[in-house]
Amino acid sequence: MPKPLVAILGKSIKRVARLRGGGSALPGLVVEKIDPEFITRTLKQLPHGVAIISGTNGKTTTTKLVVSMLESQGLKVFTNRTGSNFTRGVAAALLDEIDVRGRMNADIAVLELDEAHAVHFANKIPPKHSLLLNVMRDQLDRFGEIDHTANLLRKVADQTTQTVVLNREDPRLANIAKSISPKQTVFFGLDKSLKKYFPSDGELLSKNAKSSSTGRQPSADVVLSNFNQSTATFSIDNKKTSVKLKLSGIYNTLNAAAALAFVRSIVGPQNIDQNKLIAALKNTAPAFGRGEILRVDGQELEIVLVKNPSGFQLGLSSFDPEHTATMIAINDNYADGRDMSWLWDVDFDSLKPGGVLQVSGIRAYDMALRLEHSDINVENVETDLKKALRQFIKNSPQNKKRIYCTYTAMLNLRKQLSKITKVEVIR
Repeated sequence: MPKPLVAILGKSIKRVARLRGGGSALPGLVVEKIDPEFITRTLKQLPHGVAIISGTNGKTTTTKLVVSMLESQGLKVFTNRTGSNFTRGVAAALLDEIDVRGRMNADIAVLELDEAHAVHFANKIPPKHSLLLNVMRDQLDRFGEIDHTANLLRKVADQTTQTVVLNREDPRLANIAKSISPKQTVFFGLDKSLKKYFPSDGELLSKNAKSSSTGRQPSADVVLSNFNQSTATFSIDNKKTSVKLKLSGIYNTLNAAAALAFVRSIVGPQNIDQNKLIAALKNTAPAFGRGEILRVDGQELEIVLVKNPSGFQLGLSSFDPEHTATMIAINDNYADGRDMSWLWDVDFDSLKPGGVLQVSGIRAYDMALRLEHSDINVENVETDLKKALRQFIKNSPQNKKRIYCTYTAMLNLRKQLSKITKVEVIR
């Protein structure tokens, strides 16, 4: 099919899908079928190429930070803003950016991709830059053992042509640097005093948050040196910079360090406008569902995405449950991962004082059993998310609310919440 017709057809399909309330990735799936080279051909137009962000936790928030900070440096950025991190999601996002001749007005693409799709993508379109965040047990039914996931990210690093940015505190990722020389490798990391807040997967599995010794560590371009509530302090070029973030959750402070290191590697430290960079970091709001705060009946309602033991543990550690009504919604659809046994590796003791008002989702009773095993009171169990959300709001009229939820549960809940309050529209 001629290139202009592919663009016109794809845009038409996307318009119809929106009118019918269809999924954001469907038009991309169709375009991939009729024109397998659509993504490759379109992205090759970009003068600064492609930057990939991958890893288990933090991709969506980190991508949003990177895009904001690159734009602060004067670059026009294309990204897959929907958070759909399969190649069909990238194709769908491209349809919004190109004209009817297939041309796009951007300098660089910053793409969030899950580990498996990042490998597939990098084999077709080698990225100039890649940021590899972490490796945790997540969707083991898809990815298999954690070492296999680390190997997927190693393949992304192998395909990267210029700079690879790695998490110094993740042993599996730090080791990648040994095999990708002479490419430029940049690290982001933590001050040793903070490592107890960010246990590795092995430490979490053993229920022991002591930092494992990895010998002498490489120096990091950006180090998270301290955090206090919403303020994070970073060591950059041996200077301390404190930033009050709109992002919530201690895990997002490390995501911010990763984003800073990545942007510096892309633009070049010598070319950075530091004031604009920090202003962009300061003003970036949470990505949808990642600590997103809505207002319902005059009270705050916070949505916290959870999808593996590390993410859930960090979420629970980040937010004080006092004076807050808590709901947990667990689905096991394909996008969530089928295996929910990881729930037993999470320490829920912080929820004991106030209990959990509502448990919902396909695996609601599994979640309720897990909480019961830790002697945490559960007021209501309802598998139907629509009913459960209505009950949750009704039964906590005067309280701040927080919902911990898996990915597809989050999408469903946001759809229901959009009927009663202002919710960011995802296209």
